[in-house]
Amino acid sequence: MESRILNTKKPKIRLQFTDGYRFVKNTVDSNSLNTVCEEARCPNIYECWGRGTATIMILGETCTRSCGFCSVKTGKPTWDDPMEPVRTAMAVKRMQLKHVVITSVDRDDLKNDFGAEIWAETIRQIHAKVEGCTVEVLTPDFQGYDPSLLKVFDAAPEIFSHNVECVERISKHVRAQANWKRSLGVLKQSVDYGLLTKTSMMVGLGESKDEVIKTMTEIAYLGVDIFTIGQYLQPSQNHLPVERYVEDDEFFEYKQIGLDLGFKVIESGALVRSSYHADEQAKLAVSQRQFHE
Repeated sequence: MESRILNTKKPKIRLQFTDGYRFVKNTVDSNSLNTVCEEARCPNIYECWGRGTATIMILGETCTRSCGFCSVKTGKPTWDDPMEPVRTAMAVKRMQLKHVVITSVDRDDLKNDFGAEIWAETIRQIHAKVEGCTVEVLTPDFQGYDPSLLKVFDAAPEIFSHNVECVERISKHVRAQANWKRSLGVLKQSVDYGLLTKTSMMVGLGESKDEVIKTMTEIAYLGVDIFTIGQYLQPSQNHLPVERYVEDDEFFEYKQIGLDLGFKVIESGALVRSSYHADEQAKLAVSQRQFHE
């Protein structure tokens, strides 16, 4: 029986309080906005904010779901701010962004459309107020409710993203209130609508290498354009433990497999997150689509 020594080396995070970081933080704070960079304790916040990029989180800071990997606050939301789309657009304009990522908490409490109208209005406001800025949305599943998805699709984001987060076998353990097949359905609807489509997953949660490759294959078959894969890092002792730290050569192998599967863009590495270098991914994916049209 072959023995295997698991990698136990946690990736290092660089702390850099640059002028760019301070500018983004001031812009976010002065416009009373939330960011997933802060709420989810993203390891790349110093690098991304230093580059003048941020992932803005709309619809409040309290999520109606409690996923085992996520540090965003969970509970009963009290958010009610119809002007948030306008303030978001003005912040994007002030930061002079050419590409912005918008995400949100799950709002299962908003039974009419699960927050989709705020999503759509945010996209429209950014397009109207920030000339030349492409919009990438990283949305919840809206419980698979077609009218909500269509509201977001019709607002014409340049990239639509929804994360599968992990392999199917452990999905219920990782995100108990989600549905892995429903997530695939959301991605397929985006592809069928004609949007550039993206998804992301974590490794180190107990999946096997074969399961990762199977997941990548299924997602490529749907027609998804952009795929990112990164190491799960435990936000606190109350969250799921890290089962293993994946070696760099395994991440490199996943990237090669992804390219062979036909993804237009693939990012694979320990500190890769769904919005990591999203501006560069968008530029490459959009240019490739235009080349093939």
